[in-house]
Amino acid sequence: MKVSWINWINFFLFCVFSKTLLAQEQRTITLAESKKAALEYSKQIKNSQLGIQSAEAGKKSAAANYYPSVSATAIGLYNFKDFVGAIPPILEEGIDNFYFAGATATEVLYAGSKIRTANELASLEVEINKIRAKQSVDSVLLQTEQKYWNLVNLQEQVKTLTANEQYLNGILKMQEDLLAAGFIARNDLLKVKVQHSKLLLNKSKLNNGRKVALLDFCFFLGIPYDTTLVAADGLDTAHMPPIQDTAPTLDLTGNKDYQLLEKSLTAEQLQTRMAKADMLPTVSVGMSAGQAGVISNNLGSMFVPMAFGTINIPISSWWGSGKQKMNQRAVAEKIAANRFEHGEQQIKVGLLQAWYTLEDAQKEIAYAKENFNQATENLKVTRDNYESGLANITDLLDAQAQKQEAESEQIKALGAFYMQQATYHYLTGKITQSDL
Repeated sequence: MKVSWINWINFFLFCVFSKTLLAQEQRTITLAESKKAALEYSKQIKNSQLGIQSAEAGKKSAAANYYPSVSATAIGLYNFKDFVGAIPPILEEGIDNFYFAGATATEVLYAGSKIRTANELASLEVEINKIRAKQSVDSVLLQTEQKYWNLVNLQEQVKTLTANEQYLNGILKMQEDLLAAGFIARNDLLKVKVQHSKLLLNKSKLNNGRKVALLDFCFFLGIPYDTTLVAADGLDTAHMPPIQDTAPTLDLTGNKDYQLLEKSLTAEQLQTRMAKADMLPTVSVGMSAGQAGVISNNLGSMFVPMAFGTINIPISSWWGSGKQKMNQRAVAEKIAANRFEHGEQQIKVGLLQAWYTLEDAQKEIAYAKENFNQATENLKVTRDNYESGLANITDLLDAQAQKQEAESEQIKALGAFYMQQATYHYLTGKITQSDL
């Protein structure tokens, strides 16, 4: 019986221990999963979709102008005294009421292309909102990549400090043993402890910074904040990440800002055409039909059908306000053309700058890797010299600090490269959802 109880206790402790381990297991998230979550959650994307719906409604509203406009009118009058007194034998009773009900349909035959231009403007608004929607998606993807690689960078920095902490722990243990044996002065041990304390402080700051970055990352993706969540990717220091393009490109067809500039220029041209249409004649035809009569009177009612046509010519606009409005539109078109040319140039400059920044980021990785290799070799040599009595503890601690800094710079260079690559892909319109 005693053995049975011991087995149950051991089983219970095993379950509790296993549950604790499972609770402490890290959850991982990939870049593709991050992008998918961000796209599903983004309020910016949802608002851009609502903008498309609004523009589509405006397009349908403009298309309705192609069809006749129909209106109905009804009126009834009653007077406490007769409008018209009795006139026997023609009118036996006076008239104290009157009603009219009718409908009118009007079709515009010509309005100086105003209706067609209004429909083109409405269609253009839909296109603009669709471009903005795609731009919102690209922006969310860019921010997701930047936040993701920043999180990866911080994770790798923590690993670096952890590895260096273990290295210093070894030196600290060695110094304590040497001090106990009387081979070194206490001052040498204190130097190691000071460096060890600095490393622990930096590690604490880095961990806190990672928690803040993780909270921002979770908020952006719309997922619950979890301190055990880590990015699935690491930074491979053994290989140089390649640049996907072989040369910089100034092709702006995929750049959403350039597409919006083109649409804004087209919009100004359509607005000018609309202003010109206000100075042209408007020709309309229509039909009206109504029923008029009195209630409680032998006169009854009468059906009145009628067809009509109208021509409206804004003659005074040719030399008055209409002419000045056309002058304003001409100036507005020139401003839009200048803005387009300037914007195009700035986008090209930004694109070329992003390319060279990406090239520099790749070169920085190579330099950081070379410095890290040299710092690693220097630490090894210094450690051998220290153990042989050819170097002091200060030399060893300096070599360890240099190696730690070189490793940190190598990780930063890799993280910066992936962030800059995402920026370049965003500007060229290549930051797609192909990996989702």
